[in-house]
Amino acid sequence: MNKLQAMEVFVQVVDAGGFTRAAENMKLPKATVSTLIQALETSLAVKLLHRTTRHVSVTADGAAYYERCLRILSDVREAEESLSRTRLSPSGRLRVDAPTGLASDVIVPALPQFFELYPDIQLELGCSDRPVDLVEEGVDCAVRGGALGDSSLIARRVGILQFTTGASPAYLERYGRPAHPNDLLRHRCVNYFSARTGKIFDWDFTRDGERVQVALPGHIALNDSNAYIAAGMAGLGIVQMASFMMEPLLRDGRFEIILNDWVSDPLPIHVVYPQNRHLSAKVRVFVEWVAELFSNHPGMRLPKMTARAPSFEVAL
Repeated sequence: MNKLQAMEVFVQVVDAGGFTRAAENMKLPKATVSTLIQALETSLAVKLLHRTTRHVSVTADGAAYYERCLRILSDVREAEESLSRTRLSPSGRLRVDAPTGLASDVIVPALPQFFELYPDIQLELGCSDRPVDLVEEGVDCAVRGGALGDSSLIARRVGILQFTTGASPAYLERYGRPAHPNDLLRHRCVNYFSARTGKIFDWDFTRDGERVQVALPGHIALNDSNAYIAAGMAGLGIVQMASFMMEPLLRDGRFEIILNDWVSDPLPIHVVYPQNRHLSAKVRVFVEWVAELFSNHPGMRLPKMTARAPSFEVAL
């Protein structure tokens, strides 16, 4: 038995909550995962996992062994990377998740530069506006916009999202142009709701010390950025979206800015990853690359005082 491989498999089973998911994440046959765990338990003469037909849970001995395995595997990886960092580029599969708009409009167009720097990384980029469970779904890191709600993750702030309010020319011709945020209550607006909680987001505006926050009644609400843009272009109502997504639509005349003397609160962009995982070289270089990419984007760069010094924080 390869003891280090068995430790890695054991950690994956505990993190994923089962043999099937761990096997998928490690791209191993389920029988191999089961055999390695049995061999590990035999060599240690302890039971590490409780198994039922539907669930796998860790025993008290298994929980203690799990914590030791995390430290040992982290030390091994750090030792290997310290020796190879100067002569080898990061390599292997890297699974990342990002919101649809950020992925399609900002990250994907810049990926040729990433692969020029790191040709040995095989990137799997999941694109959706739903929150993913990084451990359950085998994701190494995720780019997330807005407030963070998972306290088990480590987060690095890499940018901000600025917002613009606008509408299609057809909508404005039919319904007129609001002059004040409170006028939106008499208009049709396209709302956006959280894929995690189902809560519809309020709209907020600030101008010269005056602040307005409104919950807008709407006849349609969406939780996907592409569908949200399509609703606005179809004339279903006024929209408020990330400025980097609105800008090309303004240039080609599909949207017009409204309330342009009002500013909406920006939202932070983070890269998050599990706090019990060693930050591998491939994850580290991707995080640094994304931070640099966003720092050069006019609609997402952090203020100068924080852009140069990376900040890590536990998600609250």
